Amino acid sequence: MKPSESAAPTATRCRVSIIIKALNEEKRIVAAVQTALAAVQAVGGEVVLADSCSSDATVALASSYPIRIVQLAHPSQRCCGVGPQLGYQHSTGEFVYILDGDMEMLPGFLPEALAFLRAHPGVAGVGGRVVEMNTSSLEYLARVERGSGHMQAGPVDRLDMGGLYRRAAVEQAGYFSDSGLHSYEEFDLAVRLRARGWALHRLAIDSVRHHGHDAPPYALLMRRWRSRYICGLGEVVRAAWGQPHLRLVLTGVRELRLYAAVLGWWLILLALLLAPLPWWPWGERLAAFLAVALAPLAVMAWRKRSAGKALFSVVSWCFNAAGLVRGLLAPRRPACTVVSSIQIRNAP
Repeated sequence: MKPSESAAPTATRCRVSIIIKALNEEKRIVAAVQTALAAVQAVGGEVVLADSCSSDATVALASSYPIRIVQLAHPSQRCCGVGPQLGYQHSTGEFVYILDGDMEMLPGFLPEALAFLRAHPGVAGVGGRVVEMNTSSLEYLARVERGSGHMQAGPVDRLDMGGLYRRAAVEQAGYFSDSGLHSYEEFDLAVRLRARGWALHRLAIDSVRHHGHDAPPYALLMRRWRSRYICGLGEVVRAAWGQPHLRLVLTGVRELRLYAAVLGWWLILLALLLAPLPWWPWGERLAAFLAVALAPLAVMAWRKRSAGKALFSVVSWCFNAAGLVRGLLAPRRPACTVVSSIQIRNAP
């Protein structure tokens, strides 16, 4: 089958499209598809599986259901941002929901979200509460301790972990998802919408169950470095440079200031080792180097009351700071180009 450059199917527009983005999700894909089909049955719509060239049974399992299945034509294009845009190109819904392959839609959310969007024409997207099923990982515990405000009910600045969007608002923002981003794709969509005057909201109702990664935390960091997931924030900043939403990017991500501070910490450590300071004895310089190097670990151990959590926090900061630089320097492809794809199964 030859790759298609078609930007959208010719089918009649429906009410809601649920786009499931997936890569090697054979363990969870059946639950994702079944719950998505049940959700759209209640409101009218379709389910589109956007597969990033899975090498497991993801596509074979999903093919048993009455959904549209599309796949990247080129595995080299894999990244978090390409899946939503691929599905969006092949969707027809007036409203579009993005769902990860390790999530399950919960009944009752879509009717409430549609009612809210009808009553609030200035709102571009609506999310709900995310029910986390993996509550033992260090990454999840760190998120809980940070208490991310955009995951709370009410007006929010982004809809991480999925949301229902108006297609009309997305079209104003240019495209659904930047197909070159390795992460932060939902934040990127949010700032493009907000820069054009749209609002976002999270309802006090459960929307999805999320199973998340079960990999050990340090192995997960290494996986994210290899996949370039960790480069997403730098890529978002570079993509926004010179655009109306740049200010929202620079002020809207708390981690950006943290990782910039980490880069400053590295520069101080390098200066302590390499700066030509003949008046400062090497013994004292080495002591100062060790003190500065260990200070973040000591502070985090005091704050978290755990040496293990403190070490993971500092190592994670370093990985993400390096990823920020890597993302800023990486060459970019145009954000809104049509994603070359193969249609594997059309919806009945």
